[in-house]
Amino acid sequence: MSKNFSSWPEGWPKTLNYSKKPVHYFLENTAKRAPNRIAIHFGGMVLTYGELKILVDRFATALFRLGIQKGDRMAIHLPNCPQFAIAYYALLKIGGVFTPLSPLLSPSEAEHQLSDSGASVLLTLDLLFPGIKDIVSKTAVKNVISTSIADCYNAVILPTKLLGKIPTPDTIDMVEMLKDAPAEPPEIEIDIFSDLAHIAYTGGTTGVSKGVMLTHANVVCNTLQFGCWMNGAQIEIKEDGETELVFPEGVDPVRDRRVAQDKETALVVVPWFHAMGTIGYLNNMVSGGTTMVVFPRFDPLEYLEAIAKFSATTLGGAPQLYVPLVNHPDFEKYDLSGIKIIASGAAPLPVPILEQMRKHFSSSVAMEAYGLTECSMGACANPPIPGKTKTGSVGLPVFDTECRVIDPETGETLAAGQEGEICIKGPQVMKGYLNRPDATAEVLKDGWLYTGDIGREDEDGFFYITDRKKDMIIYKGYNVYPREIEELLYSHPAVEICAVVGKSDPVGGEIPVGFIKLKDGQAATAEEIMEFVNKQMAAYKKLREVVFTDTIPVSAAGKVLKRELRESLAK
Repeated sequence: MSKNFSSWPEGWPKTLNYSKKPVHYFLENTAKRAPNRIAIHFGGMVLTYGELKILVDRFATALFRLGIQKGDRMAIHLPNCPQFAIAYYALLKIGGVFTPLSPLLSPSEAEHQLSDSGASVLLTLDLLFPGIKDIVSKTAVKNVISTSIADCYNAVILPTKLLGKIPTPDTIDMVEMLKDAPAEPPEIEIDIFSDLAHIAYTGGTTGVSKGVMLTHANVVCNTLQFGCWMNGAQIEIKEDGETELVFPEGVDPVRDRRVAQDKETALVVVPWFHAMGTIGYLNNMVSGGTTMVVFPRFDPLEYLEAIAKFSATTLGGAPQLYVPLVNHPDFEKYDLSGIKIIASGAAPLPVPILEQMRKHFSSSVAMEAYGLTECSMGACANPPIPGKTKTGSVGLPVFDTECRVIDPETGETLAAGQEGEICIKGPQVMKGYLNRPDATAEVLKDGWLYTGDIGREDEDGFFYITDRKKDMIIYKGYNVYPREIEELLYSHPAVEICAVVGKSDPVGGEIPVGFIKLKDGQAATAEEIMEFVNKQMAAYKKLREVVFTDTIPVSAAGKVLKRELRESLAK
């Protein structure tokens, strides 16, 4: 079955020309094109693209002097901060391989990722290092580099900040490395199709996390796919290898598109150590010359105030960003008219939350997208065009990407409207899992990535994600998809956050159980919640139990950790 282009955005190319340059050239190009444009705002610190490139070149020299060679792996154990961006591009520039280490991992999880990736260098934060210090000696890490949020502030402004620098003995100070190294890194030849850029770990929501091997070509292609999806441009490759955006005749890229090169300001709270952050909210932003207002953590009030303070034009994140935003008591007091794009990914966005966003962000396009670490970041997105998105859909497969829905049992491709497993093919699909040939063979078949996500395609070519295959509940032989129940729960006025999982039952096999966090000041009983939902559901889909909780566990990417909820029920 060929790709359905019936709803393809008018004027958008159907295929892209991709740069043959490695990932760090995104920064090289933007620093050359717009050196004085602000790249990063961070708690009062400002870096232009020209300054960011100088720091990257200096740190690349320092890492090379430290002994990092092509193919060596470095783990970055940082929240979002300027040092993360500096280290990321510096490492890739000398042919090293980036492996993100989430600050939210337990010591045993961090040990697994460091050992599995074979990282020889660890870059960590002074606040975070004590939590994993004892496990480093059990891994292949030879050098630990440390930095501090306080390093971002000069002596005058530092007294206004809450954090001071914490001594971190037996580590190498990143600031000293930057001071001592010239901006003259060596030229390293990189084969973009075979050399790895990332070993990015899956969230481990269903078991031990696996290292996803992404080449420079994977990362470059996915960055350009989503960058050009937002602006509708084609890429022209010049004789010297430089790139330029090309638009159809008569199209003004500023007036006629929602996102324009070197014009936008984005609030960046999506963690860069996650696939959506690295591709969508670092590389994509740098490639497009976007000014990034960077947050190390999410605070709803700080985020709302930053929209006006920095004249933000784009927002993006997981549903767990938007739920507290729209439920904030002062949400309606803020002027949100300058926001042009609101993007959501990493997990399904409940339709009631999406409708609230559309109501209050009246001048913006709210668009859901879909992907997973195994396809670098993304595969589908709604068109960034008013009136062209579909509620509840994750959109169309982006440039040079095919998606199909198959019967999980037979492998047969299903017709429009039928639910099955989503499969993806495209230049952004991973090389495979590190050291896991059997696991790789299970998900990569004949060029297709078998995602484990259940969904459907409509007659217009839009895709819908119903649920994770492993989250599906089987009640008396019937398939029950938790997301359908969750959508109804989110429409209840007292529910702030919810998740539905299966619980073992001797009669039904599994029964749906709802975990619910109520909004502040709201009250409801389990019986009221179940009556509200069940009168709108088929009998076999009914919610059978409700558990009220103060917190719903989520990953750094904003995905609900349903494995933890199932385990709590089993206990």
